[in-house]
Amino acid sequence: MRVRILYHDHCFDGAASAAYFSRFFEDHFAPGAEFHFTGMAHKASQIFEDSLFDGDENVIVDFKYSTNPKLTWWFDHHQSAFLSPQDAEHFRQDHSGHKMFDPSYQSCTKYIAAMVEARFGYRATDLDELVEWADIVDGARYSSAQDAVEMKAPAMKLTLVIENVKDSETVQRIIRMMRHCRLDQIIADPAIARVFAPQYEQHLETIDLIRRRASASRGVIYFDLAGDAITSYNKFIPYYLFPEGTYTVSVSNQSFRTKVSVGSSPWASGPLKYNLASICERYGGGGHPRVGAISFEPGEVERARQVAAEIREELAS
Repeated sequence: MRVRILYHDHCFDGAASAAYFSRFFEDHFAPGAEFHFTGMAHKASQIFEDSLFDGDENVIVDFKYSTNPKLTWWFDHHQSAFLSPQDAEHFRQDHSGHKMFDPSYQSCTKYIAAMVEARFGYRATDLDELVEWADIVDGARYSSAQDAVEMKAPAMKLTLVIENVKDSETVQRIIRMMRHCRLDQIIADPAIARVFAPQYEQHLETIDLIRRRASASRGVIYFDLAGDAITSYNKFIPYYLFPEGTYTVSVSNQSFRTKVSVGSSPWASGPLKYNLASICERYGGGGHPRVGAISFEPGEVERARQVAAEIREELAS
C-alpha cells in the first residue's frame, strides 16, 4: 500500500505529526506500507494540486484542509485551518471519522496521539518523548527564553535543523527516524549532526543580527529582515533580547513568499489582549491565538511592511 502524507514542512510539530501518524497507520492498518512524505508551506495563494494526492491513502497532518476527494485522513489544530467557509462546511459534512480538527490542542502531534488512542485504542509508548516535546515546542511551553534560545535539549537542536535546513529530504530523514528513535539518537546521527553544526553558528549570528535590527516600544518588538539573507529564525530570540516585550512583529523574505510574522511572549504576565490569528486572518493569514503569520507574494516587501506597521500600531495601542 502506498501512503502519501502531506505535512507542515520545516516545523517540528509537522514532522512529529507525520512520524506519529505513519507509525500508527502501519502498526494498526497496513504493516509494510510504503510511506511517501511531502512538505507543505503556507503561501499567499494556497492550492492543493490534484497530483499531490497520489497514494492509496492520502493524509494531511498539521496543515490546512483540502476538499480533494482523494484525501482520506486529516488532522489539524490551527484556528485558521480552512481556506474558505465552503471548505469548513465540506469538513462538517464528512462522516468518515478519519478527518479531525480541534484548535484547543497546542500541538497536532499530541492531538493525533490522543485521537488514535481514543478511537482506535492505539498508543506508541516509545514515542511519548516525541509527543511531549512536540507539545512543548509548538505550544512554546519553555521555562524561559534562555531554554528556548540556548538549545541545550536534543529536541531544540532538531527544531533548529528542521526549521532552517533548505531541503525537505533532511526533514524527511528525521521524520523516518522519529518513528522509532529517541531524539538524542537522531541529533547524534552523523548526517544530522553535520547539518546542525553550521546552522548553530548561523543561529548565533542571527541573534546578533536581530539585536542590531530590533527595537522595542510600548511592549512590541519589531524588526525587518527583508533585506537580509535570513529566511527563518528562532522566534524566541526577540524575548531573549528584550525580556520586557509582549509582542513581536517582523518582516522577512523567502524564495516563495514575503512574510509578516506576529508572535507573543510565552512569559508575558497576565492574559493577552489580542488574538493574533484573528488579526492575521484580516490580511489573509492565520495561525494560533498567540502566534500567526501572513504570506505575501515574493517581492511584495512594501505591502508586507505596511501591514506590519499597522499590526505593530494595533498591538501597541
